[in-house]
Amino acid sequence: MGREVFGGAPTTTTTQANKAVVMSRRVIPLLLLAVVVFLAPRLSSTLPAGLLLLKEKLGRLSPAAVAVACWATAAAAWAYAVSRPRPVYLVDLSGYVAGAPHEASRAKTIAHFGRCGRFCDESMAFQKRMLERSGLGERTHFPASLISVPVDMCLRTAREESHAVIFGVVDDLLRRAPGVAPRDVGVLIFNSSLLSPTPSFTSLIANRYGMRHDVVSHNLSGMGCSAGIIAIDLAKRLLQVHRDTYALVVSTENITLNAYMGNNRPMLVTNTLFRVGGAAILLSNRRADRRRAKYQLIHTVRTHRGAHDQSFGCVTQEEDDAGCVGVSLSKELMVVAGEALRTNITTLGPLVLPMSEQLRFLATVVLNRVFRANVRAYLPDFKLAFDHFCIHAGGRGVLDELERSLKLSTWHMEPSRMTLCRFGNTSSSSLWYELAYCEAKGRIRKGDRVWQIAFGSGFKCNSAVWKALRTVDGGEEGNPWTPEIDVLPVHVPKVSPIDETTYTFPDGATYKVSSLG
Repeated sequence: MGREVFGGAPTTTTTQANKAVVMSRRVIPLLLLAVVVFLAPRLSSTLPAGLLLLKEKLGRLSPAAVAVACWATAAAAWAYAVSRPRPVYLVDLSGYVAGAPHEASRAKTIAHFGRCGRFCDESMAFQKRMLERSGLGERTHFPASLISVPVDMCLRTAREESHAVIFGVVDDLLRRAPGVAPRDVGVLIFNSSLLSPTPSFTSLIANRYGMRHDVVSHNLSGMGCSAGIIAIDLAKRLLQVHRDTYALVVSTENITLNAYMGNNRPMLVTNTLFRVGGAAILLSNRRADRRRAKYQLIHTVRTHRGAHDQSFGCVTQEEDDAGCVGVSLSKELMVVAGEALRTNITTLGPLVLPMSEQLRFLATVVLNRVFRANVRAYLPDFKLAFDHFCIHAGGRGVLDELERSLKLSTWHMEPSRMTLCRFGNTSSSSLWYELAYCEAKGRIRKGDRVWQIAFGSGFKCNSAVWKALRTVDGGEEGNPWTPEIDVLPVHVPKVSPIDETTYTFPDGATYKVSSLG
């Protein structure tokens, strides 16, 4: 994680907050004394003799002591006010939709993979089978660099891809948040796992939008698909320190330099899943923004199982024997993800679940650990705590497993499955397409709670819980789903065969995958 502070980060607020906490601890006894002094003259004559005696003794206090106690009360109240957590609001969000030239049907995807000349017949047949079972639809997006003939994978085209996404979502977000100028942003966080150029992307954004010199910026890289929630958690912590300001969070992933052009099967899977996408989120700790904000951040829970070798090595960027770089997915990925999820919800559960569900879970733990009973652990019903679920659209297998484990309905899984179908796996930004889907469908009502769950290399499982502050009307202009929301959801079969003949290259050529593999 890289950190940049343009012009230096102010630290006086942190010092003041620490002093306030220490002061509050010192004045609590005086506060209690003040309360007793205030109530003493009003004590009823029916009080027990011991309390009446206490009343008489307190009544003998001098006016100076009473004045000190009152001052202490005011000081303690001030200390409590400045030390309590500041609410964090989500003002608005924006999701990127690439233009029509970037759309790629599954037949077009396979044809361009085949014509690039990098894959053997077995690898092409394998990628076709994976794509048929991936849950992706016919309108996902590739960067121009990967659907040109020949492919053009270089730093220049990688920058072009990232710039289009970043500027697209930030421009749209600022348009959707009237009254907020780039110079109003005090915290800037960007995450892209596999591309981290110099100058950083946070510097690029600050330069493009003319942000102020003391904006606190963090550029996150290498943190996988869960980096979006990590960025939100970091923004939340920074907004506890920097008062009355906005935080801009931009999440994306670069595809150009991270498409795998070799023949190692564990590294080929990512070619069939990852697509272009990105999101920008505007957060605020200004109380005046509560009226127009969509959500309030209630909890963030981060789980990191990097201390376990199996977890650490299940998603890795590496070179194959031929020197081709790609991301390898281990066969143990689903097991590792399940363990990370269990650890995460063990922490999250007590914060959000009703007491009845917590007691049921505790009962099974006691039976198993104390009485040595062979009782299956109780999985709490999180539908009692949340109204909407935004599960990272990492792939069909991940969604199927979480639907089964959390006992979710087809309705609950719809935002994640439609995001995978329409946009593919857009890495850390997929959660925001899912939330935007719920908004476009008119599902978000005031008071609803949303659970975002993300998984990433390392291995990490991160959660964010939001509470809707107002009803969000469907069909908002700028929502990435609005133009087609009326035809969704669509049925996505378990296996959807690809007919290569449906795509023809501009020169009239076609491509047919060999039956080998």
